[in-house]
Amino acid sequence: MTIKSAMLCAALGVGAGLLPGVASARTYVDIDIAPPAPREEFIPEARIGYVWAPGYWEWSGHRHYWVSGHYIRERHGHRWVADHWDERHGRWHHEHGHWD
Repeated sequence: MTIKSAMLCAALGVGAGLLPGVASARTYVDIDIAPPAPREEFIPEARIGYVWAPGYWEWSGHRHYWVSGHYIRERHGHRWVADHWDERHGRWHHEHGHWD
């Protein structure tokens, strides 16, 4: 194996090790405009092995838009924490839904 090949393999290995951290990276939004009241949703019949992730208001950079609720595959031993907005010092912070 040449030195270049060894360096390429090492770089790929390091990059592959970093990808899970990049894939799980979160972005946070803090804005001055409060989200509208949540919409009332029709929740379809429960599906075995799935949990309901309620709809929420997302920020597009210019306005809020509604993201409809949907079922997601459950993770045994975890609890789904739904997307929500919190007021923090006069600004609105969006916390993305996640497993806890």
